[in-house]
Amino acid sequence: MRLILLGPPGAGKGTQAGRLVAVHGIVQLSTGDMLRAAVAAESEVGLKVKDVLTRGDLVSDDLICSIISDRIDQADCAKGFILDGFPRTIAQADALGELLEKKDQRLDAVVQLKVDEGILLERIETRARESAEARSDDNAESLKKRLAVYNEQTAPLIKYYGERNMLMGVDGMKSVDEVASEIDTILSTV
Repeated sequence: MRLILLGPPGAGKGTQAGRLVAVHGIVQLSTGDMLRAAVAAESEVGLKVKDVLTRGDLVSDDLICSIISDRIDQADCAKGFILDGFPRTIAQADALGELLEKKDQRLDAVVQLKVDEGILLERIETRARESAEARSDDNAESLKKRLAVYNEQTAPLIKYYGERNMLMGVDGMKSVDEVASEIDTILSTV
């Protein structure tokens, strides 16, 4: 099973990905984690990433795709994976499609967690007040910025994957268990 979870920051993608990893024995592939691992391993790609990050530049789509390509070839991805943080743009989605095609693989599903952004802001503010383990970006101002970037760069993927009949939506405003149940129902059909 190879899938993407789409949704704005705070929608619950991480929570659902963790559950899917545990239930289905697949791997969650976070681009941030993969970039850090490549740098730490001092691989050829990792050294390129380190150089880019040292200069303060953004890692190119080609370089990210190269890291993802190497990562999905590893044995623990044989049962499948969930992409976390990738693709973020139409160009990255196109590159992912080409990469998977070369490997004779395909995405099984793109699951969109549909949420009300106003309620998301309330959730983040509550989580920041009540949690001892709040993320440093768990505040309304940071979330507004992250939502703006999501809406500009990543939200167009909803139409992109919808036009390819790959997008399936769930009501991300429901409880964690209800969202999980809806996702399970979707995945039982792929």
